Amino acid sequence: MITRRRAFLQENIIITGKHVSAQVPNSWQQQLSQAIRDPVTLCKRLGLSSQWLPGAQAGHQLFDICVPDAYLARIVPNDPQDPLLLQVLPTGDEAQTSPGYVTDPLEEADHRPAKGLIHKYASRVLLIASPACAINCRYCFRRHFPYSDNSPSRSQWQEALDYLRNDTTIHEAILSGGDPLASSDRQLAWLVDQLESIPHLKRLRIHTRLPVVIPDRVDDALLGWLSKTRLQKVVVLHINHANEIDQAVIDACQRLKQAGATLLNQSVLLRNVNDSAVILAALSERLFEAGILPYYLHVLDPVQGAAHFDVPDSEARALVAQLRDHLPGFLMPRLVREIPGKGSKTPL
Repeated sequence: MITRRRAFLQENIIITGKHVSAQVPNSWQQQLSQAIRDPVTLCKRLGLSSQWLPGAQAGHQLFDICVPDAYLARIVPNDPQDPLLLQVLPTGDEAQTSPGYVTDPLEEADHRPAKGLIHKYASRVLLIASPACAINCRYCFRRHFPYSDNSPSRSQWQEALDYLRNDTTIHEAILSGGDPLASSDRQLAWLVDQLESIPHLKRLRIHTRLPVVIPDRVDDALLGWLSKTRLQKVVVLHINHANEIDQAVIDACQRLKQAGATLLNQSVLLRNVNDSAVILAALSERLFEAGILPYYLHVLDPVQGAAHFDVPDSEARALVAQLRDHLPGFLMPRLVREIPGKGSKTPL
């Protein structure tokens, strides 16, 4: 999986960045290629004590570090408890085996009728548009996903596209990954054009973290293909803490809205990151300032290596009850769990 992600990243930089980097030194492709990818550099850049390095190295062996500078700049130096740092710094806890924590917590392997395609819910399908991410979150439920078996070439996409064409009950295509926006705009424009040609498709949903971790990703090339599609556009961002939203993120979100996209956010409830009603309320307020509506608050998917982030359901429900005292209803995210085999997310 890690090898495939690295190979994709290298290929994507070559394809999309060769002619851009000379003219735009700070292009998103260059920022992605220069992301921190080793624990020594991460700890040094943030002034962390050497005591954190052994755990970071152990976790890095299980799941690569990837932290771009634009996100790193929002992490408070010399603070090992910074809520943004805790999302990206590997620890020795990731090597622990916990009962019930597995490599495929959502049983996605049982719902892949074609390469790069996951079909779990009625009326919508998910397409693995990229195996790469701009940031590797330590709680990622797809940290063990077999991307090497689910990264189609253009010719291989035809099986998945034919699947969509032949099922007229499907009305929504969801681009996911990895992060779909880690793919080149040329590839994404081609894929969206293919989806547009399917008459019964109505909506295009994009699940992405890239406008948050590298806001420069929302450039003219992206906005070009996004704004011209006939499909209704929904961009679901993934933000867990208000400190992730700086002015550059707000500007990127405004550009997406101007392209006609509806912006939603989904968060994961994480121990020591956002397990507080005050923190969650601040997140919802900051999201709305950026033009994003809170959508889901997920309890942790039980993926192997992430048990130390878990918040029990009883505590999660209590937090949401407290949150209602802080927020108007339209800023309340829905507390949910994804249960394999269920027809939708399960409210808690």
